Amino acid sequence: MLQLKRYGWLCVLGAEAAYVLCVLGGFLPLRSARGIELHHTIFETFPGFTWISFGSFALGVIYMFVFAWIFAWYMVWMHNTSLVKTEK
Repeated sequence: MLQLKRYGWLCVLGAEAAYVLCVLGGFLPLRSARGIELHHTIFETFPGFTWISFGSFALGVIYMFVFAWIFAWYMVWMHNTSLVKTEK
């Protein structure tokens, strides 16, 4: 059985690390100008996010925290209910 608290915090850690790497990747000139613009536009699909301000970055951190906990709750529920054996 998975524990929601432990799995949830692991999901938060992973989501926050991925978010920070993706934001930092938006500053690297590894893509064409249109690719960089698309990268920024994808982030701006989050409500209230504009590229780049501290407030938007903090809002993104909050979004990732909430999404990670929703994902963790769902995965723990699915995993743990699949382990429940029904009596015949």
